Amino acid sequence: MEATTDQNIRLARETGPAQRIAALAEPVLASMGFRLVRVKMIGSTVQIMAERPDGSFTIDDCAQFSRAFSPMLDVADPISSRYLLEVSSPGIDRPLVRAQDFEDWAGHDTKIEMAVPQAGRKRFRGIIEGYEDGEVRLYIDNPEGGSEKILVGIPFKDIADAHLVLTDELIEAARARHAPKGYGDGSEIAEDQISNAEEEKEENG
Repeated sequence: MEATTDQNIRLARETGPAQRIAALAEPVLASMGFRLVRVKMIGSTVQIMAERPDGSFTIDDCAQFSRAFSPMLDVADPISSRYLLEVSSPGIDRPLVRAQDFEDWAGHDTKIEMAVPQAGRKRFRGIIEGYEDGEVRLYIDNPEGGSEKILVGIPFKDIADAHLVLTDELIEAARARHAPKGYGDGSEIAEDQISNAEEEKEENG
């Protein structure tokens, strides 16, 4: 199934400096054929998670983006203090930030936290059925008991955070989609790690 434009719009929940950095990073990534997953600030560390449209993101991709983006970040100066830039792939238990993500990972377990509660609940866990008419559809445990799961629809626009749950089935599915490439397991890559990796690559010919 080919994704529509709407299904590829990212659900952006960044605020403050992270929001400003996301606004700077997104067009740079797009110009390279990548797309932003999320930006997160942890103390003085700026974590940027990105991917190719197929979900992969290699160490070379990380290095390419870091070289292009670091000078822009220095000039824009959205952070008043010193910072460390870390770039990573989404990893196996990846965040789900686009409607299309819920189509791509249908059949797998997810945890969802809502920005706006649904039926008095802020947290959901279930098996992804897909996405339809603005809603993420999940099979969840029946709150009234019983072994049969029930299908619920959750408004995509009201989701605060969603990510896949690490299971053996998910690991196998991820391996089947992508052969290991660089830091494809979601490891965070700091600029000094990128430099070291590039030096080793040159030394090894």
